[in-house]
Amino acid sequence: MKKVAILGSTGSIGGQALEIIEENRDRFRIVALTANRNVSLIKEQVERFKPEVVAMGDEGSADELRGIVPKGTSVLSGEEGIAVASAETGADILVTSVVGSAGLVPTIRAIENGIDIALANKETLVAAGKIVTERARERGVMLLPVDSEHNALFQSLKGHEETGVKRLILTASGGPFWKRGVEDLKDVTPEEAVRHPRWNMGAKISVDSATMINKALEIIEARYLFGVDGERIDVLIHPQSIVHSMVEYIDGSVIAQMGTTDMRIPIAYALSYPERIKNRVPELSLADLCKNGTGLTFFTPDHDRFPALRLAYGSLKAGGTMPAVLSAANEAAVSLFMEGKIGFLEIVETVSEVMNRHNVIEAPGLDDILEADLWARREAERVRNI
Repeated sequence: MKKVAILGSTGSIGGQALEIIEENRDRFRIVALTANRNVSLIKEQVERFKPEVVAMGDEGSADELRGIVPKGTSVLSGEEGIAVASAETGADILVTSVVGSAGLVPTIRAIENGIDIALANKETLVAAGKIVTERARERGVMLLPVDSEHNALFQSLKGHEETGVKRLILTASGGPFWKRGVEDLKDVTPEEAVRHPRWNMGAKISVDSATMINKALEIIEARYLFGVDGERIDVLIHPQSIVHSMVEYIDGSVIAQMGTTDMRIPIAYALSYPERIKNRVPELSLADLCKNGTGLTFFTPDHDRFPALRLAYGSLKAGGTMPAVLSAANEAAVSLFMEGKIGFLEIVETVSEVMNRHNVIEAPGLDDILEADLWARREAERVRNI
């Protein structure tokens, strides 16, 4: 039986991971759950799964939870409490399903304790890809991607020599606005930006999809996860979101992973790897997709229309702390947009300006990365005079 800890159990990915675990209780046991401040939901999860440890990011929420959880469940709080729950509860695998750089330190702590990582947190590898992958390799830890695109690449690379890879092709839905002109995006509201046409995701990830900065983050993540230079990682817009990504080999073969738009597919594969388990997801019918004459379509993204993609390649070229700055500046800019303090188009503009102002540390340690992260968040507000 595999012992599982979930970093961010009250979010979309964490909740779906718990659904899979509940359907496979003979295979998995929850030992730890963490959340920020959703006391009511995590109380339900504790009652269902009876973890030994729960950690809340908010101290007030932890105090509230201590009074209502069953006996035998220890409640921790704060950054250290979340790191302990993630890394020091005897888990075999940690599902990292929080959004943003909050996942970095707990993930590294878990790796240092020899815990495999089911990685749904892009920002961990974006900010500290070299450190994370080197430590995982040293400790013999598997990094199992949960993002649908990277999980697809992971599956499409299995059984093939790295020397035979020509390029990785990440697919993108294009988000809700990819057919609209730039001028039409000036007055986009947060409510419009979070309405993703294909996936049901959290607000921050949905906005990232709308700006396509999510693909910028995924380019950087793929570079470190699979050891492929950025120049060999491309993006195609695929509105149907059926082909989740592809690998092109030097002999002309292209191997793709396909499936319905349901995150339970990559979550289940990461949890059960190297096995596959039955999953309650809709079956993919390619024939039904073609009934309306549409089928599967692919388009090359316009980098002038989606300047975030240029930022990804630029940050990889700059190296060092620059990817961490890109990620943190984007988190800050998305928050400002959601609060109504900046416009939609100003998100990527803000990230670009913060990157232009950054003095790169070429071979950063973890403390350097965390400092660059904090600097980028503050600088994003300075860029917009907030």
